[in-house]
Amino acid sequence: MRRPAGKGVRENAPVRYRARVEYDGTDFSGFQVQPEARTVQGELEAALAKISGGNRVRVMAAGRTDAGVHASGQVIAFTDPKGRSAAELVRALDALLPDDVAIREVRRVAAEFNPRYAARYREYRYTVWNGPRSPLRERFALGVRDPLDTAAMARAGSALVGRNDFSAFGAPHRQPVRTVHSVRVRRDGQIVTIDVAADAFLRGMVRRIVAGLLEVGHGRVNEEAVAAALASRRPAFNGAAAPAQGLCLRRVVLGPMRTRPTQGSTTARSNGER
Repeated sequence: MRRPAGKGVRENAPVRYRARVEYDGTDFSGFQVQPEARTVQGELEAALAKISGGNRVRVMAAGRTDAGVHASGQVIAFTDPKGRSAAELVRALDALLPDDVAIREVRRVAAEFNPRYAARYREYRYTVWNGPRSPLRERFALGVRDPLDTAAMARAGSALVGRNDFSAFGAPHRQPVRTVHSVRVRRDGQIVTIDVAADAFLRGMVRRIVAGLLEVGHGRVNEEAVAAALASRRPAFNGAAAPAQGLCLRRVVLGPMRTRPTQGSTTARSNGER
């Protein structure tokens, strides 16, 4: 039996929801819908269409992850045209989504909610398996056999914290200035993690930062090389980027909705790793 509608809400009226989504990005061509390609947004919208009479239900996301990139804390928003409860939606979507996508923490939000403009910052984690070859671990991590100097990597990463032009570490963009809140490099046994938190990212920015830090970790360049690359605004380390499988969107921290930015502003054109 359907629960009574809340005060001031019509039964079966459209309801806006946000949710956290987890996915294994290995077999996806990224988050955003693309013609003739399997995407996370495509799978979510296909499942929502099946429970909405075949009508498209548009899904918005806090960040558009690239091909092969995973997420444990992606935030999406959509409007359920039938006004079902969060519990009903979770049960229905669980039954329809593929094994490599899961939805949870479904919560009702204001009709205008858009996670892209509510995100205060996003945090990605890059995982390195610094040990012997491991097919299971290396599905979600980059395998590196030689020892890494993680202390030097951490010191080099600190040069990236702050508001800077990140042209050297991202795809060309008309507004390349971003604010990086933290870069943390940690070791736990043979697992090395690199966490990068920022207000937004240029496309490929985290993986290019990781590639530079790995050069430091291997001792091929000194710590100052990362700061020098940032200042140069030219493609750092010949444009090298770490492979996608080690990258995961861990967390999106939300705040009050900002006014929709004007076209061309930094925030308006920033979408996570995109």
